[in-house]
Amino acid sequence: MRSSPVPEPAATVLPLAAPEAAEQLLRRLEWTVIRRLDGQRQGDYRTLLRGAGLDLADLREYRAGDDVRHIDWNVTARLQVPHVRVFTEDREMDIWFVLDLSPSMDFGSGSRTKNTAALEFTAVLARLLTRHGNRVGALLHDGQGGTAGAHSNGVDATVPVRGGRRHVLHLLHTVLRHQAAHTSGHTRLADLLRAAAGQLRRRSTVVLVSDFFSEPGWEKPLGQLALRHEVVAVRLFDPLEHSLPDLGLLPVRDAETGETLMVDTHDAGFRRRFAAAAQTREDHLLGALTRAGVDTLELATDDDLPGALMRFMDMRQRRVRTGAAA
Repeated sequence: MRSSPVPEPAATVLPLAAPEAAEQLLRRLEWTVIRRLDGQRQGDYRTLLRGAGLDLADLREYRAGDDVRHIDWNVTARLQVPHVRVFTEDREMDIWFVLDLSPSMDFGSGSRTKNTAALEFTAVLARLLTRHGNRVGALLHDGQGGTAGAHSNGVDATVPVRGGRRHVLHLLHTVLRHQAAHTSGHTRLADLLRAAAGQLRRRSTVVLVSDFFSEPGWEKPLGQLALRHEVVAVRLFDPLEHSLPDLGLLPVRDAETGETLMVDTHDAGFRRRFAAAAQTREDHLLGALTRAGVDTLELATDDDLPGALMRFMDMRQRRVRTGAAA
């Protein structure tokens, strides 16, 4: 799905690419978001993400709801009863942030763009995870086809997995630098997801952060990635992408092609068609994410970030309870 035309927002100041910008951002979020989450969660983030579990602990009969990826087909064939492998949980995980930094992410009708919301979410989650001994890394896609001098095949920069606050700062600085550098390009999530599947050798948790305004064909690669890794999709959106207010004549620009045209938002029929097209895309997108077997967090540009992270944690806790009950 290519990006739909959306009204141009007021000019925003691109984040500085200097290392101090990452430090200032993380320090602000530690004081305003992480401290608030600590107060609500008493610092317990053990169920935030599940360990990948690499050590075989036991075999047992298959039960409804078990992950079919854990079926031991040799034992199943020998005993004529489906059996699954049970693993010990790996508390120290590798978490990869797969980040869409393409031009459509620059949009925001209010004080925050989708890029800003994505960066803040990534910063807080990465810091929470590294405080508990986990390792984080990132694969970045800015839609420029590797012109920033990184890899190829959809990944424009790679931040290897490491732990600690200093590494989180390095990750944020890399993201800020790529956000400030790109001006145009096309989103090819399919290429990014195929590249992620090829690069991530060890079973990991993958946090895909995107608005999913992309060239078509990403659904199958996402499902294939989820067969090997635990994948969480964080879908960014702006409220203005769902419905247009009556603002009269308005310039509308396709963020990825740069094409601009004037539309009459005073036309009620046009607003209805816009809302209907947005709902159709919404239904298709959420259906595709469900079929791929990934958890999805919806994150709006006007969302309260601590509240969004609490929803994320609650979603993960439900998944842990469901897995334990199985």
